[in-house]
Amino acid sequence: MIISLELDSETPLYEQLRNQIVIGIAMGTLAEQERLPSVRQLAEDLGINTMTVNKTYALLKQEGYIVIDRRHGAKVAPRAAVGQEPTEQLTHQLQLIIAQAAIQGVDQSRFQTLCGQIFAKMAYQT
Repeated sequence: MIISLELDSETPLYEQLRNQIVIGIAMGTLAEQERLPSVRQLAEDLGINTMTVNKTYALLKQEGYIVIDRRHGAKVAPRAAVGQEPTEQLTHQLQLIIAQAAIQGVDQSRFQTLCGQIFAKMAYQT
């Protein structure tokens, strides 16, 4: 997986890294149980501070996207059970995205079409 961070972006580096890993998991670029680089290695590869990568991994673990084992490092977590209710965080994020789309003049039909196109690219479909 190729990770590209925008150093001059308003989005914090840890958040950019988190988002790219989540998208990589959803698209199948990162498979279940696949080992992620060590904190030190990823920081070196990206030219960023180890604390930034550590913060990203901690957030991904908290959100359930990865598991961390002292002996084996970080791995992509198994996929969530099909039919599981969306988390409160996911519901909040969707509400925000829908609000932004509505403010930008995107109607419901166009929004659903766009969501369908993006969802079709994801490896984790039901």
